[in-house]
Amino acid sequence: MSDRKSTPKAGTGAGTAPRAAAPEVSARAAALPREALEIAAGYAFTGPALHLGALLWEGGCLPDAQIRVPLPMLNRHGLVAGATGTGKTKTLQLIAEQLSAQGVPVFLADVKGDLSGVAAPGQPGDKVGARAAEVQQRWAAKGCPAEFYALGGIGRGIPVRATITSFGPVLLSKVLRLNPTQEQSLGLIFHYADTKGLELVDLKDLRAVVAFLTSDEGKGELKGIGGLSTATAGVILRSLTAFEAQGMADFFGEPEFDTGELLRTAEDGRGVVSVLELAAVQDRPQLFSTFLMWLLADLFHDLPEVGDAERPKLVFFFDEAHLLFDDASEAFLDAITRTVRLIRSKGVGVFFVTQTPKDVPADVLGQLGNRIQHALRAFTPDDQKALKATVKTFPNSAYDLEELLTGLGTGEAVVTVLSEKGAPTPVAATRLRAPESLMGPLDAAELERAVTSSALYGRYAQAVDRESAYERLQASRGGKGPDEIRGGKGPDEIREAVGGAGEHRTRQQKEQPSVVEQVVGSGMFKSLARSIGTQIGREITRSVFGTARRRR
Repeated sequence: MSDRKSTPKAGTGAGTAPRAAAPEVSARAAALPREALEIAAGYAFTGPALHLGALLWEGGCLPDAQIRVPLPMLNRHGLVAGATGTGKTKTLQLIAEQLSAQGVPVFLADVKGDLSGVAAPGQPGDKVGARAAEVQQRWAAKGCPAEFYALGGIGRGIPVRATITSFGPVLLSKVLRLNPTQEQSLGLIFHYADTKGLELVDLKDLRAVVAFLTSDEGKGELKGIGGLSTATAGVILRSLTAFEAQGMADFFGEPEFDTGELLRTAEDGRGVVSVLELAAVQDRPQLFSTFLMWLLADLFHDLPEVGDAERPKLVFFFDEAHLLFDDASEAFLDAITRTVRLIRSKGVGVFFVTQTPKDVPADVLGQLGNRIQHALRAFTPDDQKALKATVKTFPNSAYDLEELLTGLGTGEAVVTVLSEKGAPTPVAATRLRAPESLMGPLDAAELERAVTSSALYGRYAQAVDRESAYERLQASRGGKGPDEIRGGKGPDEIREAVGGAGEHRTRQQKEQPSVVEQVVGSGMFKSLARSIGTQIGREITRSVFGTARRRR
């Protein structure tokens, strides 16, 4: 490694005394240069911590100066950034397997499809051995308990679906790329469906309600609260049609995924690593990034306040984070900021993974206390501008960060985290440890076995299409489809049919107890129970992203 990788600023730190924490540093580390000793002392934590690697200083690796992050501070959120090919994915894997070992569940968004190896032991080799020796790591091949998911079942994994009702109008507007006026109109549509007990399970349900509200029978329903113009309804319907034509219908429906599954631990106490495969939907970035936000919002709704706990309940890694913020409305950004700020007190840590800090809005970036910055490139004027902006986001340090960040090798990063007291640690150039799990994807057959043998597979694998808004509106018109909402029963009869949804559902259950018995214990049963308890006959409570608040 060349000297430029970790060259300190000339004269910086000379003659300064070590920090008070210096006595906690090992006797061997006490022989370090004064500036390096001061940095190492900032990472000499007394409580449980994750090991990231060893300090880089003046072109060399100092294995006695270990760089770590306190376990309780992982709910203070973080950023993992760096150019393509600099080792961000392996950093996620390194952190995930250590969290799992300490009993903390982890969620990994696997955009490239190469994180499934976290479930299998790694393969020893000369490179791994050399890296372990350099950073004083006792490397041993280990896999983690893992579950594998796929959005809507597209890809290899247990299907993750959401109902339109729980997804809410704000997130759906982001997916459909609606403007603010159209988003507000969609909110009115959801409000109407909530109050009338019309369950929006999938896309055809939403289309049916929109079509009804623009029909002769239904166009007066929203007049008292702003109304729905035919033009806006047309835009929404066309967007839904195009969305479905692209194969997106599979992502919405039942059984709806219970985000509580992400909080599980294995029988041996290790945290379960949940890997959501997104490689099959890489060409649908608006969809998968918004779906990830739904997962966070759903967790936020359900989890109780815990304050500052000894360990996080979950650490959530949000890959390709810039996609979430691209073309986002002010309301959407405000909701993200609020969620990130408040979910910390519920024991959930969120790490955004992207190329540069400028990909993340300032209000969100300001809440990310733990930073792991891999190398950046400076080949173009835009690259140079991004580099300068990145340097400004770090505390003052003994390094020339502009020079350092362009010279870091693969598996090296600039680190600053929050100490046990919540104060930023000194900036530390770090050679990172090697993951102990497999650095690469699982064999396809092995992955398939892991998915189908999971206890969750039977709960979520089979899609269910039960009676909801589409069927209810169709029945109220004597069997006409959602696109034929003309004539038929009058508005009073339709409203009576809609308003009697709860009574109809109860009568149907009494007549067909065997149907209920069949779904008990399945994912479908949870969705059904939530619907009966919170949706039929009264308005759903919505907050943050307009997502429905539910009881598990």
